[in-house]
Amino acid sequence: MQKPRLALAFILITVTLDAIGIGLIFPVMPDLILEITGQPLSDAAVWGGLLSASFAVMQFLFGPTIGSLSDRFGRRPILLGSLVIMAATYLAMALAPTMAILLAARIVAGIVSATYATASAFIADVTPPEDRAKRFALIGAGFGIGFVLGPAMGGLLAGIDLRAPFHAAALMAVLNLILGSLILPETVTDATRRPFSLARANPLGALRAVARLPELRRPLAVFLILGIAMNVYPAVWAFYGQAAFGWGAAMVGASLALYGISFAVGQVALVGPAIRRLGEHRTALFGIWVDILTLTAFGFLASGTGALLVIPLTALGGVVVPALQSILSRGTPADAQGELQGLLASLNAVAMITSPLVMTATFRAFTQDGAPLHLPGAPFLLAALLMVGALVLHLARRA
Repeated sequence: MQKPRLALAFILITVTLDAIGIGLIFPVMPDLILEITGQPLSDAAVWGGLLSASFAVMQFLFGPTIGSLSDRFGRRPILLGSLVIMAATYLAMALAPTMAILLAARIVAGIVSATYATASAFIADVTPPEDRAKRFALIGAGFGIGFVLGPAMGGLLAGIDLRAPFHAAALMAVLNLILGSLILPETVTDATRRPFSLARANPLGALRAVARLPELRRPLAVFLILGIAMNVYPAVWAFYGQAAFGWGAAMVGASLALYGISFAVGQVALVGPAIRRLGEHRTALFGIWVDILTLTAFGFLASGTGALLVIPLTALGGVVVPALQSILSRGTPADAQGELQGLLASLNAVAMITSPLVMTATFRAFTQDGAPLHLPGAPFLLAALLMVGALVLHLARRA
């Protein structure tokens, strides 16, 4: 009994540290690019966008590959191997003298950043179907905690040295690797092990394979739409806060911390009771409705105080993802759980690529000089419309 609990703790620590490691570098990346290139901020921003896009594209391309490898060789070697390479990429970024090396390290990090998907597959392996949503929510909570701690720690470490956050991220990966080597068991058995197939180990092949199960098609579509809609927050929140409420960087950071804390608490405290009382499908429906209402509120709010009051309510909408993950996991064979989680990672990467382009363009259209209507919250209204589409799809599935 003790070892499975330690293994679950390792999985949650891994996801949290992964989120912290990503968040650590956010505050210092602009200054690091400026230091390496010597270019003005506007040009450095282009490099920043390229680094972010390359990471997301690699996750899209290689998510199913990593998931399929974990179905063949097991969760343990994939998780531990990913930690080794992630530590190396953080160290490479810490020492990078040129943008070419920094970009190459970011590309490799995107390829092997399998901790979230493989951790979810591990959870599916060791958890009965009726309890998976609650366990998936714990992963979400770990990511939310990391989302809060990472940027804060990065800002503090940057005061010591600009590259210190990268060294810290590498150290955390190594320490977690040691912990995992000691306590993480293998959960893929001979009965559930599946041969590796190149035809399935890519986004389109994995989508075709999983979508052959007709009951999964609509939940996958809802998952993708949800990802595009909810990525409105990282895409435009800082710009929205300044344009709508006159917030500075400190206030934007505080509001993001409030969001991360609310999300983490919601994942731990709300998902389990909601699933027990409502079931997976009605829990997802409830969360979608909450997302529609909160996104609409952000679309029209004119008070920063009002926005801070709405932020904790977004935690209620956070029940959607673990409920959808549980629905999808329940409908997927035991030997394809890694492939499913890799596919979800690819769909999330599509959302991370698509949403910033669409939402920032919408923000610009409604805030630029000469705009027919000045409405900084327009991206949130677009996201709310997307969630209405997700609602229709979800209800059609149940019809």
